[in-house]
Amino acid sequence: MTVIHEINTLVWLGELSRRYGRRVTLGDVPGEVWDEVARPGVDTVWLMGVWERSPAGLRIGLRDENLLRSFREALPDLTEADIAGSPYCVRDYVVDPSLGGPEGLAAARVRLAERGLRLILDHVPNHVAPDHPWLTTHPDRLIRGTPDDLARDPGAYLEAAGQVYARGRDPYFPPWPDVVQLNAFSDSLREATVDTLVSLGDQADGVRCDMAMLLMNDVFAKTWGASAGPAPAEDFWPYVLPRVRARHPDLLFVAEAYWDLEWALQQQGFDHCYDKRLHDRLCHENADSVRAHLGADLAYQRGLVRFLENHDEPRAAATLPGPREQAAAVTVATLPGATLWHEGQFEGRRVRLPVFLSRGPREPADDALRAFHDRLLPAAAAVRRGEWAPLTPAGWPDNDTHRTLLAWTWTHAEARHLVVVNHSDRPSQARIPLAWDDLRGRAHRLTDLLTSQAYDRDGDELTDPGLFVDLGPWQTHVLEVSPCSSPRPGTHG
Repeated sequence: MTVIHEINTLVWLGELSRRYGRRVTLGDVPGEVWDEVARPGVDTVWLMGVWERSPAGLRIGLRDENLLRSFREALPDLTEADIAGSPYCVRDYVVDPSLGGPEGLAAARVRLAERGLRLILDHVPNHVAPDHPWLTTHPDRLIRGTPDDLARDPGAYLEAAGQVYARGRDPYFPPWPDVVQLNAFSDSLREATVDTLVSLGDQADGVRCDMAMLLMNDVFAKTWGASAGPAPAEDFWPYVLPRVRARHPDLLFVAEAYWDLEWALQQQGFDHCYDKRLHDRLCHENADSVRAHLGADLAYQRGLVRFLENHDEPRAAATLPGPREQAAAVTVATLPGATLWHEGQFEGRRVRLPVFLSRGPREPADDALRAFHDRLLPAAAAVRRGEWAPLTPAGWPDNDTHRTLLAWTWTHAEARHLVVVNHSDRPSQARIPLAWDDLRGRAHRLTDLLTSQAYDRDGDELTDPGLFVDLGPWQTHVLEVSPCSSPRPGTHG
């Protein structure tokens, strides 16, 4: 199953340059660093922000007081040299020379492949930089306005290359000041998007598509109305993705997706879509809410990306203090679907860095949290094999704390695993019946892969009334279940 590690490429290379006392680009990252990236349990690296950033977009950003305020909050000793512009304000899909250019990226991909890792890169289908070549060569690929539109609403339009264009936007927020809106209904844009993605497929093993739902016909029509022209009969992604896959059949497509459109985007061809609902429920809601989410169709769940943070979200260490973060991490790491880990998450970084910046603040590493993740990632890789099934913890009349427990099994021909998470700030007890009938008649050892603690239990008890579990606030079990070499029911290891 896909496990992605997101790296802020520009910031990471800057940190490596300071660490080694020389300029480090993608082409000359030391092998020991790639070894650090290739941690057990990770199979895919997302090098976020490798494309050429826009000087015009940077100039706009430097005049935006709201952006500048967010930069100073994240980096109190900010200088203008720390502001590089947004990686999602793309001038061209060519690797930025400052990062090592196309040759550097190709070398990095080889280094990753040598370690068994795939590479994914960004695609921004909704908007481009105000100095992108298309503004002069293919204005029909963009949403255009009039001088009256610009005079009426200068926050929603801009003048570039002698034309008035709409600024890119999400319908629920103000327009982004530094980008120009593409027209998802343009036949020319659709053909160009195919070409762009084919080119990305020549350079990487997968693509993360930014705000993918904005290009869907019904969403785009509601957002842009008559400005977009008539909607084509075929939706955007069903047109684009099969044509790209004709050239790159194994290219992995990951959609940043919101508004409960994940299933629709899966049906339109994406391998995985962000599971923002699970993120929000783990961060803000109770176990019943999480359990309800995990009751969805398994095929749908396999197409989700589980995460606690990414570059758009607050840092998990800042929003989920202490053991709650670890409980949530066990949850996302052991569910079906893809898992996304964010650079710095393992060490407990707390500052969400705006993507415009090339440098982050110095933050001390949380050694205990790093050690926890060092155990969790290989444990999750061992667990997530075979068939996944949710379980229902059972309580008794005078104790309803079982409701705070989340539980599921993974069943494989070579291994069986049970995961239990107490998603609450109070102790919880329950019986968890295991649906493996062949447990009966002999003792089994349950070994926690995170703590190495072992428990020997009678197989009849494990199936009925079920394993007795007593977990403190935010505690977890990640248990490997195997027959004892000699029956010793009821004893502790």
